[in-house]
Amino acid sequence: MKVSDLTDHLGFWLRGVSNHVSHGFAAHLAATGVTVAEWVMLRALHGQRPMPPSRLAEVMGMTRGAITKLADRLIAKSLILRAADPDDGRAQTLALTPQGARLVPRLAALADRHDAEFFAPLSPADRKALERILRRLSAHHRIAAPPVE
Repeated sequence: MKVSDLTDHLGFWLRGVSNHVSHGFAAHLAATGVTVAEWVMLRALHGQRPMPPSRLAEVMGMTRGAITKLADRLIAKSLILRAADPDDGRAQTLALTPQGARLVPRLAALADRHDAEFFAPLSPADRKALERILRRLSAHHRIAAPPVE
């Protein structure tokens, strides 16, 4: 029986590209003192009303415990704040601080530049086709949460 090569699998190529994109972006973010997971949380909170950690966990596809640890790191950096929910004093919400709100557009521009640089070898039509295919696969497999690692 023939054993297929690793390079015969689309997953092999997809993982390699994904790792390269992610690690490159993480390196760009390192200079800002923010990790990829922290960036995803900041972006999820940007432009939103204060959000309970449980809702943020759904949006990000993470456990409440992971959200708590991530929030603690961002609170220590003065980028988000935790407050009592005005509708339910027993519950808490998370929101961007003014400093966090100012940082998000800067990080978004960094993400946009990284994306443009990495995918520059693709024509606009190829880039649209790749995006369409990845969106179709994500929808089919119900992949909704943003990658955080």
